[in-house]
Amino acid sequence: MPPPVVIPSGVAGNNIIVNPLQRGNPVLDAIRNVAKEFGDVVCDYQVGRTTGVLFLSLKYHRLHPEYIHTRIEKLGHSYSLRILLVVCDVTEHRDPIRELTKMCLINNITVLVAFSVEEAGHYLSTFKQFEHKPPDLIKERIDKDHDSILRTALTSISKVNKTDVETLRTSFGSFASISRATSDQLQNLPGFGQVKVRNIKTAFEKPIRNNATNTLVSMTSRTKGKGKATEEQPPRRDPSPVWDIEREMSPTLGRDGPIDPQSPTWDIELDLN
Repeated sequence: MPPPVVIPSGVAGNNIIVNPLQRGNPVLDAIRNVAKEFGDVVCDYQVGRTTGVLFLSLKYHRLHPEYIHTRIEKLGHSYSLRILLVVCDVTEHRDPIRELTKMCLINNITVLVAFSVEEAGHYLSTFKQFEHKPPDLIKERIDKDHDSILRTALTSISKVNKTDVETLRTSFGSFASISRATSDQLQNLPGFGQVKVRNIKTAFEKPIRNNATNTLVSMTSRTKGKGKATEEQPPRRDPSPVWDIEREMSPTLGRDGPIDPQSPTWDIELDLN
């Protein structure tokens, strides 16, 4: 993969590199909290060493549909993350966005749709600001304390929310006590109807391996057994004769019949002459 072409400067690593073709684009004024400079790049906005953005207004695309095809062709295989930032500034936008999405899927490009120039500038600024950020900011945060683990486990049951978890915890005290609670005890709690109680009891009492799986395995075993029983048995073979090893190996104890005479003694010298 060819590296992105950038004209470096003293602080180019902290700036968004802007293609000179973007001069006069109002989105430049919407880029805030990040410095920008013009440079020789194949994309419109280079927001990272391996991230390049192409900018497209749907209003411009409606007048010049061939423009974006030419830009993508020039982009080639540059950049690991390739983005098409589309500004939706027309009323009828479904069909153009659908066609652009198909084209980007073929060319390994991610589509981002902004509904204003300010939103597009915010996207560009955020990409640059988060260039070196770890993915922890967008990862789900799971606390390790007991209450958080209990909340996560119980809210995985359908219809059970965080308020219900707090009610269960204060009423029964522990996870083990909650699992042993009867249906009548659960229905006496505020906010617990028949459906919610049934879901809780099913979660604690239903076996992990359901009956459908057991039935399928049982039927398969019976089918295999029945098939084996109906198979034709091969004909029985006569028992092999009992071999007498000494009789076979000893020349004096040969098989029934005359014993072969001994081979003549060859005179090598006589035969060669």
